[in-house]
Amino acid sequence: MLIRERLAHKRPVFSFEFFPPKTKKGMRVLWKNLEQLAPLEPDYVSVTYGAGGSTRTRTVELVGRIKRELGIEVMAHLTCVGATSDEIARVLDELAAQDVENIMALRGDPPKGQESFEKIAGGFAHANELVAFIKRRGGFCVGAACYPEVHPEAESAARDLEFLRQKVDAGVDFLITQLFFDNSTFRAFERRAREAGITAPILPGIMPVTNSKQIKRFTKMCGASIPALLLERLEQAEDDPQAVFWTGVQYASYQCRDLLTPPIANPFGRPPRGVPGIHFYTLNKSPASRAIFEILRLSRAAL
Repeated sequence: MLIRERLAHKRPVFSFEFFPPKTKKGMRVLWKNLEQLAPLEPDYVSVTYGAGGSTRTRTVELVGRIKRELGIEVMAHLTCVGATSDEIARVLDELAAQDVENIMALRGDPPKGQESFEKIAGGFAHANELVAFIKRRGGFCVGAACYPEVHPEAESAARDLEFLRQKVDAGVDFLITQLFFDNSTFRAFERRAREAGITAPILPGIMPVTNSKQIKRFTKMCGASIPALLLERLEQAEDDPQAVFWTGVQYASYQCRDLLTPPIANPFGRPPRGVPGIHFYTLNKSPASRAIFEILRLSRAAL
């Protein structure tokens, strides 16, 4: 099913993001996590695409296998990095042959050792160009990324929003945010996006913290901030992996419940609604995300 159709007929939707492992052992661990996730009936799972297209084949194979063997809807990531339009067309044909209908279209990060993104001859320079190319081929539902705390390379929040508008105008069906830990930051971004005329559904991207050193590294790379209270609690629990795990689960559960709860006041006069869904960044370790999903189900906050 196309994700845009699911968003049109079901709210909220829940999705989980994974990446293709580099080893057979890593694949066994990932598949076990996916098998444990399947009974919870997520709306879809997404599989990332390595820098420079380094996991292209594994991404295509993995999304096809997930849909075929586990019956879970899938979304494949696709980037502009290191690929011509002809090569991207071949990947799209391979995905279509696997009955994969949903694409996350990204410019992509530079390959390791390369400081900045460089367009190759016959390729695309920006995500909006990739979105338009996919849309011209037809048959795909296309998602794209957005940044509540501004893309690290953007000159300003206004310019970042301008680039986002270009992606949406090119045919994006829905948006998924970069990870964030302050819901007020997300709501401020969402409000600015709506005021700019962006109407596509915006799905918050939530990453449960399971390793305090790791999350500090990630946030530094992507420009996200960690609220002082969460940082303090993580530092207090730093020597106890279980304490860090449950701190992350509790905080992310609070984030999700708050985001899914409709606002009290709605200045547009429409019935108040919470976010259309939640996208979990799992880092191929689904226990934390599964625990949060179960908490949401049990509390009836989301369903």
